[in-house]
Formats: sequence, structure tokens, C-alpha cells
Amino acid sequence: MATNIDKALYQTPMGLEEMAPEEAIEIEIVDPEEVTISTGDMELTISKDEFSGDDFDANLAAELDEGALEEMASQLSGDIDADRNSRGDWEKAYVNGLKLMGLQIEERTEPWNGASGVFHPMITEAVVRFQSETITETFPAQGPVRTKIIGKETAEKKEASIRVQDDMNFQLTEVMQEFRPEHERMLWSLPATGSAFKKVYFDPNLGRQVSVFVPAEDILLPYGTSEIQTCYRVTHVMRKTKNDILKLQVAGFYLDDDIGDPDKATDEINKAKDKETGFSDLNDDRFTLYESHVDLDLPGFEDKDKDGEPTGIALPYVVTMVRGTNQVLSIRRNWRPDDELKLKRQHFVHYQYIPGFGAYGFGLFHLIGGFANSATSLMRQLIDAGTLSNLPGGLKSRGLRIKGDDTPIAPGEFRDADVGSGTLRDNILPLPYKEPSQVLFTLLNSVVEEGRRFAATADLQVSDMSANSPVGSTLALLERQLKVMTAVQARVHFALKQELQLLAGIIRDYTPDEYTYEPDGEVGPRAKGGDYDNVNIMPVSDPNAATLSQRVVQYQAVIQLAQSAPQIYNLPELHRGMLDVLGIKNADKLVPLPDDQKPKDPVTENQDVLKGSPVKAFQYQDHQAHIAVHMAAMQDPLIMKLIGQNPQAQMLQASMMAHIAEHVGFGYRQKIEQQLGMSLPPEDEKLPPEIEIALSGMMAKAAQQVLQTNQADAQKEQQQQQAQDPVLQMQQQELQIKQQELQLKQQKLQVEAAGDADELRLKERQIEGNLELEGMKVAIDMENSKAKMAADQERAGVQMGIDIAKSRADAQKRGNQQR
Repeated sequence: MATNIDKALYQTPMGLEEMAPEEAIEIEIVDPEEVTISTGDMELTISKDEFSGDDFDANLAAELDEGALEEMASQLSGDIDADRNSRGDWEKAYVNGLKLMGLQIEERTEPWNGASGVFHPMITEAVVRFQSETITETFPAQGPVRTKIIGKETAEKKEASIRVQDDMNFQLTEVMQEFRPEHERMLWSLPATGSAFKKVYFDPNLGRQVSVFVPAEDILLPYGTSEIQTCYRVTHVMRKTKNDILKLQVAGFYLDDDIGDPDKATDEINKAKDKETGFSDLNDDRFTLYESHVDLDLPGFEDKDKDGEPTGIALPYVVTMVRGTNQVLSIRRNWRPDDELKLKRQHFVHYQYIPGFGAYGFGLFHLIGGFANSATSLMRQLIDAGTLSNLPGGLKSRGLRIKGDDTPIAPGEFRDADVGSGTLRDNILPLPYKEPSQVLFTLLNSVVEEGRRFAATADLQVSDMSANSPVGSTLALLERQLKVMTAVQARVHFALKQELQLLAGIIRDYTPDEYTYEPDGEVGPRAKGGDYDNVNIMPVSDPNAATLSQRVVQYQAVIQLAQSAPQIYNLPELHRGMLDVLGIKNADKLVPLPDDQKPKDPVTENQDVLKGSPVKAFQYQDHQAHIAVHMAAMQDPLIMKLIGQNPQAQMLQASMMAHIAEHVGFGYRQKIEQQLGMSLPPEDEKLPPEIEIALSGMMAKAAQQVLQTNQADAQKEQQQQQAQDPVLQMQQQELQIKQQELQLKQQKLQVEAAGDADELRLKERQIEGNLELEGMKVAIDMENSKAKMAADQERAGVQMGIDIAKSRADAQKRGNQQR
């Protein structure tokens, strides 16, 4: 049928006419589940598979051919029967062991009616002890789960770890009400049979995860299997009522087919259990189902390579069918949708008491079954001997008649006897029964002691320990006594870890990735799906210590060592761990630890130190301010006086100095980061070698710069401190006085020198004046001398002239005279 769509149901919006295709779209429906859409030269076909999609979780039994389905079911049923037959001797030992537990009173008629039918409780005692000790270790009141952070520890991961731990414990203690009872049932069966199983899965009827106990007889494993994780076929024998099956059929989990009436067949183990516990299966109308986790190569769902060719590799599936009719109810894939390797998903957890040669472990039925059988036989012989000795029988003559001779004579009773002939003694011959043998009693004690010692349930001899004996000796005795049980507890711890991780995986898958509310601790889910990816789920039990007494003695040994060298131990952490081991509530309030602290102001920290409470520095705080406040408190005379009267003064001072050192360390780290211009990696982060080497070189340079800065600051501080020293202040005052005196002397000298200089300058001026006067006098004298000399010379010249004139006159006169 073809249909042309020429116009829409509603008017085309304006502006879309130009965008409308010119050609009409043709839709051809050839099959109701197949549609072909054609437009022009393009054709799109949506087939049945593409239309509906291949549901990964679909029930493949509805899609397989009926003949192929019957053939697969028949072959699988034969393999399951072969698995059951291969463990026939194991089932026989199981049945015989059930009889030795003495859960049912045995009425014996051999060797006589009313003979002792007591059983020695050797196995039952060991089972009860193991169950009682292990349930308290693995499931304490606060819950069985603790968490461990994966990778680098951050504040976000710590918060996520707490949320996951609270969420898991809430689920196991409040939501999954069946978890603890099922766990206790498993702990009862495990030591007796050697193997017990837990099945973890999501129950669609309950809408949540469940973990149920599966006894070892209901898990069938093929011959040669060593462990359940790698086993290619694991069959769970289930028993369900018709109503339970109907619920799963309505939910679509099983095929909606008529399954007929239940098969009444039962096995020898269940018969023995019913006999020992006093139950009967006459009105049991449950169906027996085989749920086989098996590797199959189903036709139509083959594993294919990259080219799309079948590889012939069998893939993991879960096949459920009815026992007897082999009617298949479901076949589902047993790997994750995003798993390219298609690895089998694990749903079973195997708990083992003592690992054996095969897939099943050894239990007390196998280990001390012979001891229990021998002890039971010896006890019965001793009791029967005592019965015969207290109420002996014998022979009497035929003519002897005793009134009421069919009943024993009661204490203090005398009966009439008719003696035919002779005395009464001659007519009665008691048989020579002996008292219970002391040798037999000693043998019984020896067998019981050996059996209990082998089962690790023997009581520790208090006489072996002294009240004054060292803790190490006591610990050695406990280790020797509990070595076997410690190993068993470690196996339980390992298996419980697997079970909790399977439960955590289911909880994570069905938990939203984001909060739909503020996680304030209200009832309900407290974690989101992503929180589970940051942590590992661990049991709270300790695999290294089987009992509380062993852990207490271990802590006592450490405390004794800490007394000899308390400075190298974290005593608060040690005492906190001791309180946790003892199960003391509010241990965090009794012994607070630094890790529990939150950032506080420095004054509050001082108060905590004075009270003896732990304090802690944080990296982002103002460390210089904190150090200043702490140092001021330590230098306060009133505080130091009060501390000095406290008997714990040294401890308080050491605590304050340690806290100050913590601030100093953070402050130094901040200075290094300032010099580097970047933040350093967290303290607990593991660095690659090349990054650590490169960072160390950068830190070396930054450290030198910080050193220079600190040295300069230290010099300034030293000068300031010296300035505050009273002696130094007196010395400085004396020096100042001397300097002032020196200055006065210098000033006096300067004044005196100035006066001398003035006097000298005056004298110099006087001298200069005198010299000037003398010079003037000399000049005057010289002038006078020159004038006098000139006058004298003139006078001499005149006189000389006169004399010459006279001489000439005389000469002329004489000449004249001569003439």
C-alpha cells in the first residue's frame, strides 16, 4: 500500500513554501513491521530489527527455533546430570556427616531397647563457635562495610567515601532485611560442609539487589573445575512456587508458557536434612528449576569476527529450565553490553572453609568426621556400661516368683519373693557387669581433645599464661592456638569482599548519577552513582586477627612497646584504634585525633592546647599570624606560671611547639611557592622521577632565595631582640653617656680651639699690624735714609764741589803765585 502525503494536517507556516520539496514523499508499508520511505532518488527502509531494536536484555528463548531450543535443553540437562553424578562420593560424605551432628534424637533398639543414642557434639560445637565468632566479626552493629579511596586522596573523595560507606551499610542493615539471616545461614553451613555459596543479583519482584545463601548441594559444578569464577558451567538448583514463577512470567522475565505440575524428585542430601531436622516434603509443591550459567554457541546469536563471520566461540548465557521436562523458561546474555571481550558476569561467591582438591572445600564432616564417629561410639559404650552396672540383669531359677518382676525395683522398695527350694541367693545369679572403664574414658578424652584441636576449637589453657607474662608471649600462644581459624577467617574476609563488591556494582547501576536532594543524612540513598567509582568496598573484618581477644592483645603489645619510646609513636592514634577494637561508642569524642579537627583561629588553638586537645594546622591559614599568637601565649608570664604548676607541663609545651612547627612548615612551603610562582604538588602525591628531579632543581633555587630573605629578616629580628635586652640597653645607655661626654669634650675642645684660634688670629693680626708698622717704619726709615743719604750725598757733593772749587782756586792761586 502506498500513500502520498500531499499536505500536512496543519497549515504550513509562512516562509516555508520556498523550502518545501518539489517532489512528494512516498511511504510504502509492505509489512506491518517494515516501512520504506522514498523521496526522489533516496530510499530508506526500516526493518523489523531496526524498528524495534535488539534489546540486549531480551529473553532469547522466545527468538530461538523450537527444535534448536529442545536440542540445547536436552544436551544441557544431560551435562547437569553428569555433574551431579561426578560428586556422588562427596554427597555420601555429606549425608554421613549430617548424622554426626546429632540434631535428631536417635531411638535405639540395639543392643537392647533404650540403649544410648547420644552423639558427641564435637562437630556441632565447632560449627556453633565458628558461626558465633564470625558473624560478630563480619557483621557488627554499625554495618559490615568500610571503604578505601582509589588513587589520590582528595577532600571530594573523602566525602564520597563516607557517603558510599553510609549508603552500603544502610542498604545491608535496613533495606536488605534478609542479608544478615542469609549470612548467618551461610556461616552455619560453611564449616560443616566446607563450601557455601552466596548468589548476588537484581530481583525484579523486589526492585532491588539481593544476596541469598545457596547451600553447596544446590550448586552443581563439572568435574575438574578448580574455581567458580572460571567455570564454564555453574548450575543453581532452585526451588520456586508456581506463584513465584507466575510473577516472573508476568514481569516478562520468563516465557509465558504452561509449566505443568512440579516434579516430586528429591536428592539424598535433602532427605538426610529432612530426617535430621524432623521435616517432611510430602506437601512440597515447589518446582525444581535449573539455572545454568553456561557458555553456549546459540544459532542466530553466534560470536562474529571483524568480517562478520562466526568464530564458533561459546558465549556466556544464563539458561533457566524446569527439571524433568527440560522446558526452557529464559535464555539471557551474561556479559555487559559495553564489554568487547564479552566476559562472564559473576553472580556467585564461593566461601570455602579449607580449600580441597577440587572445586568444593573440605569441612568438618571431612576433617573430623572420623573423630566425631569414634567419640560418639565411645560415649555410648560408657553410658551403656554405666546403665548395665547400675541396673544389672542376670539369671534366676524357674521356680522363683517375684511380685512385679517385670519392673525394676525402686530405691527403698522391698518385694515379696516365693522361693521354691533353697535360699534366695541360690535362685538368683547376676551377670558380672563391670563399671565404666577408666581406660575407655581416657581414650574418649584423647579422641575428643585431638578432634577439637584439629578443628581449632580447643580451649586455651589459662595455666599456660601468667598474669606477669610479657604480652609477646601471650600473643605467641594466641597465634599458635588460632592459626587455623585465622586462615579460615581470612578466606571468609576475601569472599565477603567479593560479595560486597558485587552488591556495590548493582547499587551503583541503579543509583542516579546526580543527587535529587541535598544529602543531609536523611533516610534513603546517601550516595550518587559516581561516588562508587572513587572507592573500593571492603569488609570491616580484620583478616589478620580472628577474634577480639587476639586484636586486643596485639594492641596491648604495641602499647607496651610505645611506653619504652613514646616519642616515636602516635599515641592518640594508638589509643583511638584500641577503643575502636573494643567497640566503644563515640571513640572520636573520647580520643579526638588531628585528622578530625577543623580549621580554628589561633586563640581557640591555644585553648585546645591548654586543655590537652589535639590541634592541627591547615595549609591555607595565615601561619605568621598563628605563630605570633602562639608565641605570645608561650611568653605570657601568667600562662607560663599556670602551666608550670601542671604535671603535664612538658607535654603541653611539646604539643604547642609541635603545632608551631607545623605552622612553620606550612609557612616555609608558602614562601617556596611564592618564589616558584606556582603551587607545589600535594604532600602525599607520588611524583614521577623526572618531575621530582626537575621540581627539586627549581626548589633548590627558590630555597636559596628564601634563605637570603630569611637571613635578612633574622638579622633585623636579632637587632630588634638585642635592642630589647635590659643589659644591652644599659650598655647602650652607658655608651650613649660616654658618647655624650665625648661630644661635650669635643665641643669643649672645639670651643677652646676656637678661642685659641681667635687669639692666634688676633696675634697674627697684631703681628701682621706690627709687621706692617715695622714695614712702614722701615720704609720710612729707608725713605729717610734715602733722603738723608741723598742730602748727605748732596751735601757731600756740594762739599766736594766746594772742595774741588777750592782745590781749583788754590791751584789757580798757586799757579798764579808761581807765576
